Amino acid sequence: MFKLSERSKERLSGVDPRLINIVNLALTISKIDFGIPADGGLRTEDQQHALFLKGVSKCDGIKSRSNHQDGLAVDFYAYVDGQASWDHLHLTHVAAALLQAASQLGYKIRWGGFFGANGWDKPHIEIVE
Repeated sequence: MFKLSERSKERLSGVDPRLINIVNLALTISKIDFGIPADGGLRTEDQQHALFLKGVSKCDGIKSRSNHQDGLAVDFYAYVDGQASWDHLHLTHVAAALLQAASQLGYKIRWGGFFGANGWDKPHIEIVE
């Protein structure tokens, strides 16, 4: 069983409690450890806009708000061999655990791996309301 680092716990501050519950349960299910990256939880308008300007988000944070700005989304990374991994297979395994955890808890989430034809946002989940 894996557990979140203190840094990952801090990065979940302000995130919807349902997502925190999903993450914690998924850590007990997942065969791959994972954590929460910087800017992976709640984001300010300025943080979101900076990510948009870097080209890593499609939401500018102003006209097009991200669910991260409302605490309704979380990004994650796989943790393999002592380091962060953005490998698509690793992220897919973690996402499967997150989807299973959400289902067990009775919450509806959407995984970024299902976004569009190429699943461009694999390290992302969000609450569906």
